[in-house]
Amino acid sequence: MKQDKQTISRREFLGYSALGLAGLTVLPSWTMQGVKIAPSDRVVFGFIGLGQQGLSDFRGFAGCPGVQVAACCDVDTIKVERFRRRVMEWQKTKEMNPRVDGYEFYEDLLERKDIDAIEVASPDHWHALLTIHALQSGKDVYCQKPLAYTITEGLAMVRAVRANKRILQVGSQQRSGKEFQKAIELVRSGAIGHIEKIYARVGAPPKPLDLPEQPVPPNLNFNQWMGPLNDPKVHYHPDLCPPITLEPVQNEKLWGAWRWYQETGNGYTADWGAHMFDIAQAALGMDGSGPVEYIPQGYGGATYATMKYANGVVMTEQPYLEDNDTAQGLKFWGTKGWIEVARGYLASSEASLIPEDLAGRRPMTREQMQQAMAQRAAQPRGQQARGGMAGSYETSSPHAQDFIDCIRSRREPIAPVEVGCSTNTLCCLANISRELNRPVQWNPATLRFVDDEEAAAHRLYGYAYRRPYCLPYSD
Repeated sequence: MKQDKQTISRREFLGYSALGLAGLTVLPSWTMQGVKIAPSDRVVFGFIGLGQQGLSDFRGFAGCPGVQVAACCDVDTIKVERFRRRVMEWQKTKEMNPRVDGYEFYEDLLERKDIDAIEVASPDHWHALLTIHALQSGKDVYCQKPLAYTITEGLAMVRAVRANKRILQVGSQQRSGKEFQKAIELVRSGAIGHIEKIYARVGAPPKPLDLPEQPVPPNLNFNQWMGPLNDPKVHYHPDLCPPITLEPVQNEKLWGAWRWYQETGNGYTADWGAHMFDIAQAALGMDGSGPVEYIPQGYGGATYATMKYANGVVMTEQPYLEDNDTAQGLKFWGTKGWIEVARGYLASSEASLIPEDLAGRRPMTREQMQQAMAQRAAQPRGQQARGGMAGSYETSSPHAQDFIDCIRSRREPIAPVEVGCSTNTLCCLANISRELNRPVQWNPATLRFVDDEEAAAHRLYGYAYRRPYCLPYSD
C-alpha cells in the first residue's frame, strides 16, 4: 500500500533517463573469473532497503557471476543515490549497462518485468509485506534474517512462497559457512554421542523504546518507513534511521537501532538468534520444528533463558566459553564429548574431529566483531573485499551463489522459507515468554500455543497492521 506518494507517474519517473527501460534490454556479455555470462543467463536484481545490510548484500552478490542490478528502493533518498553510485561504478567495470533506477515506493520497482529477483534488507517489520508482494509479482526473493517481526508474518511468508511457486533464500549466511556445516555434520553423525544440552550465546533481548522524538529530515519518508507498524510510541529518532551524507561519502552508524527496541525489533534474541539458534535447529534435525517450552531468565530461579525440545534436549542462552562471555556461538554437549562453533572457529573435546584449517582459532568477542565490521565499512570500496572473517560473513558469496544457482535450477536453497520461519518463531517465542515473565508452551506441529490465550494475543504472535496495510496469506 502506498502512502504519501507524490503525483509523479511511474512513466514520468523513468522518463528522467533518456535510456528508459529499453536501455536494460540490450546488454553485452561479460566475463567474471573466466566465466562468460550471456545476457539471457543473467539474474537481474532489484534491491529494497539500502542501508549497511543492503550494501553488504550487494557486495556478496557482486561476487556471483551473472548478476546485474537494475533498480533499488529506499525511503531515504540519500541512501538511494549512494547505492546507485556504488552499483553503477561496479557495473561499469564489468562492461554492463551501468543504469540503476532508484525508487522511493517499492510497488513501482515490483512492476518492472525485467527484474528476476528481489533482495530485501529493510527493517524487520517490513520483511513480510515486501517479500509477499515481490512473490506475487513473480520475483524470487533473498530476504534478510530474521525472516519476520512476528510469528504470523513468518507463517504467511511460507504460504506465499508455496502458493506462488517461487524461490526464497533467507539471509542466514552461517548456513553456508564451512565451520557451521562441519559442526552440523558432526552432531548429526553422532560424533559426540546423543546431544543432551546446548549453550547458545546470542545476546540481550530488546528493551522498551526510550528515544526522544526528533524532527524528520527532508530526505526521509518516515511515514513510509513506519509502514504497517501500529504503535503510537514509535517516532523518528536518528538512531532508528542513521543519517548519511553523499559528499564526502559518510556511512551511517553500522546498524539502525530499531532492532534493539521491542516496539520495532526483537533484539539480539532474533538478530543473532537467527544465526545461532538456526544452527542449533539444523544440527538437531529440527528445521521446520522447534522447542515445546520456553522459560524466561529469572523465572523459578532459572539462571538463563531456557528452551526445551520434546526429545529432552535443553538449549540455554548463555556463554559457551569459560573465558569469554560475549562471544556469540554455540556449544553442543553430547554423551561422548562436546563441540564449540562460532564464526571462523570450530573446536571439540576430540581434536581429531576438527579440520586443520580451523584448528587453533579463537572466536572474537562481540566488541571485536563490531569493531572489525565498523572498520571494514569505513574502508575505501576497493579494499572492502579484504575485510577478514567478520567482513566475509557480511558479504557471503557462497550463500548468495546458492540463491543464484537455485533461481536457475529451481531447486530449494540451503535456507528455505520454512527454515527461516521456524527459527523466527523460536526467537519470537523466547521474547514472548520473557515479556510475560513466565513459561509458554508451543506445539510445533499445530503452530499454536498450548491453552494460552494471553500468549496468543501478544503482538509478537501477530498484530493488527496500521491502515491501509494488510497481511496477505494470514489466517
